[in-house]
Amino acid sequence: MCERAGPLARFFMLVLLAGLAAACVARPVGDFGRAQPSVTHDQIMPYIGGKIAANRGEPVSSFNQTDQEREMHDRTWRFLVAAHSRDWMFDSSVELQRTRIGPAKDYRYTPERYYLWLRTTQYQSSPTRYATVGRHILADIDTLPTTFRAICAVEAVDRQRRIALAELPGIEAPMAANVEARRVENRWHVDWFVRALTYRYESYAYALDHLLVETPHEQSMAVDETLRRLRPFVDRANRGDFCASGAGSGGGSGINIPSRFQTMVPDNEVVVQK
Repeated sequence: MCERAGPLARFFMLVLLAGLAAACVARPVGDFGRAQPSVTHDQIMPYIGGKIAANRGEPVSSFNQTDQEREMHDRTWRFLVAAHSRDWMFDSSVELQRTRIGPAKDYRYTPERYYLWLRTTQYQSSPTRYATVGRHILADIDTLPTTFRAICAVEAVDRQRRIALAELPGIEAPMAANVEARRVENRWHVDWFVRALTYRYESYAYALDHLLVETPHEQSMAVDETLRRLRPFVDRANRGDFCASGAGSGGGSGINIPSRFQTMVPDNEVVVQK
């Protein structure tokens, strides 16, 4: 069986690569960067990816997606790519990873890519780059509360599946295997989102630090304050804390995050003229 799985996986890969030669693999987007429905990206590619992932020995669930799982995938997807900087987040590579056709590559991303995109993009004035960073951070902050709620809802679905499996007699072993496989798939996706959110924060911070050296401007302080508002979300995501109340405030951690700028203390020393 294993001897036949290899050629089958290679066949599906060849079919996909033939399609990619004629069209862009990056997934289409709608309002607020959320994924748009697509037969290619929602059915064909995941089907091929499931076969390839199974051939790699990874858990693959045949369960239909719940509404909560579909919502989570749609809302987290905008954080996995960056429509405003395609070369920064590798849209095609992300889509191959999402559909499990290719292995995870986001571990290789380094934070300087966003800054390099900013500095090579032509703007009429250097402060516009600060404004661009600020807008991108605000867009993340605006969509994170609903994204966290979507992840929390999926965690509840996974708990409900495990409870039902434990309490209902006569559930077949393949059904139990599907429950565990879907739990792992959901966990992997959430972990990927956490890495992507952390990567965004680090990329914004790297860009702001280097813009301060390259083109100093007072607007940097406003951007830094916006970045500080993003930090509690990043911390909560890394703790796996998606269901806490007050998710929309962005400041529920109770941690005072220091600014990258020194606070200017008034000089009260009296200098006597001599």
